[in-house]
Amino acid sequence: MKFVRDSVHGDLQLDDFEVKLADTPEIQRLRRIKQLGFTYLVYPGANHTRFEHSIGTMYLASRLALNLELDDETHSLVRCSALIHDAGHGPFSHVSEGGIDNSHEELTSKLIKESQLGDILSEKFSVKEILRVISGQGPLGDIISGELDVDRMDYLLRDSYYTGVAYGIIDVERLLSNMKLENGLILHGKGVQAAESMLLARYFMYPSVYQHHTTRIVNSMFRRCLAKLLEKGVINPQEIYRYDDIDVIAAARAEENYVGEVMERLDNRQLYKRVYSLKLDEVDHPEEIFQMSPDSIEKSEAEIAQELDVDKDFILVDVPEYPTFHEMTTPVSVNGDTVMLGDVSNLVRALKDARFNHADLCIYLPEEYAEQALKINFLDYLDISH
Repeated sequence: MKFVRDSVHGDLQLDDFEVKLADTPEIQRLRRIKQLGFTYLVYPGANHTRFEHSIGTMYLASRLALNLELDDETHSLVRCSALIHDAGHGPFSHVSEGGIDNSHEELTSKLIKESQLGDILSEKFSVKEILRVISGQGPLGDIISGELDVDRMDYLLRDSYYTGVAYGIIDVERLLSNMKLENGLILHGKGVQAAESMLLARYFMYPSVYQHHTTRIVNSMFRRCLAKLLEKGVINPQEIYRYDDIDVIAAARAEENYVGEVMERLDNRQLYKRVYSLKLDEVDHPEEIFQMSPDSIEKSEAEIAQELDVDKDFILVDVPEYPTFHEMTTPVSVNGDTVMLGDVSNLVRALKDARFNHADLCIYLPEEYAEQALKINFLDYLDISH
């Protein structure tokens, strides 16, 4: 039995089996993966890791399991699933996902099957059942990967705490105490306001933290570096879950020319400048922005670079992340009937459209080219209707 002191939740207890899982190299690697990638260049306190988030998610999963009155074996299965749910995350968390074909959930499944994690888990559980829970399948899947899951609760609380942004404060106690388990998690009507607060928290955290304009610039620069490392075979995309932040930074620093130069810029916070921003309401068919293909983006970058007479790698066209809010479809129990959260909450319905307010397509390039770039009409080079 061990206790871990967590900055957000306080003392967290792990039994001997959970300690055995946590002490594996696969889970210890998460100590070297920043939860918010390069966001520390915007919010200096955002240096928390995937390991902290994992044990925090385990704690909230345990709290929910107790409220749901799950038996001891199921309770333990849920705790262990939460502890290892992010084992497959690549360096700098979600930032590296743009350069690989598999999601971190798929990579977590692969890692568990190929590593000692699977062997340890099989001592007590069905590995197949663990994988189902982590991937959000079955009645227990909603606890770890659902609309109002404990994973999301922890990262909103944790990211808010470490960035100092107050928007991530949510009423976890009311959420956990107003859930019941049938074919999946169902929220009691008394918990609707708490669910609304969680949705609002996500809505405000996107432009403030997750899609902050400077964070997007940094992430775009890093992704271009990572893409080069993957193309050259310096980083193996099929084993991205074996690398940590330090590995990728060291590999990038060792490169010459473009990758090494961009990594030096990131090290010294000499970031590219945003020279163009296209809001969704400025185009006839805004959905086309989200549907731009990699080939279309590369074509636009090449044509802009040719117009400016610069290397095409200096031009970064950044398509916004589609702002999904699955909480809208959360099942809610009201007077014996089960309805969707969006059906009983005017606030949720309003957010359905408002979630696109902050999404924009941006173009970045080095500061030395910014002035001449302002003379061209970027919209002419983008493959969207206007």
